[in-house]
Amino acid sequence: MAKLTFVPLPPDIVAHYRAGGLDANGRPPEPCVSNGSGNPCRACLRDIAYGEPMLIVGHKPFASTQPYAETGPIFLHAKACEPPAEASAVPPVIAERDQFLIRGYSADERIVDGTGSLVRMEELENACHMLFQRDTVVFIHIRSATNGCFQCRVEKGADIPNSADS
Repeated sequence: MAKLTFVPLPPDIVAHYRAGGLDANGRPPEPCVSNGSGNPCRACLRDIAYGEPMLIVGHKPFASTQPYAETGPIFLHAKACEPPAEASAVPPVIAERDQFLIRGYSADERIVDGTGSLVRMEELENACHMLFQRDTVVFIHIRSATNGCFQCRVEKGADIPNSADS
């Protein structure tokens, strides 16, 4: 079985937004202050604490422009933050919530039919492993169950050795 890799926004995209670069809607990031309630940073995959400066941007987590390439709001710490130390560990913004929408995508960044589902946190890793058993699923998006906002991307990591092989 392969490990899961939880992928935050790439550092170059985060730097672009923090430098005032235009978002997917052609607008500069919107500065504001976190209310401490459900403001997950897509760079460090942790919640932005109450009173911390943050940015809201319209982000398209796809390289291509096609009908399945959704754009939606995301939050970022306004100041530098550290990406997750362990990419195979479920990040705090995921672990601290109850339910998610997951979808499998093909190499051409299109939703693979029949892969969208609502899953509870305790079922998330198993549900992702099940999607990756489909040859056509190259990556998965974890999205908010309530608002549909992009949280992070999941990719297959290195294979986990079978304990019988050790």
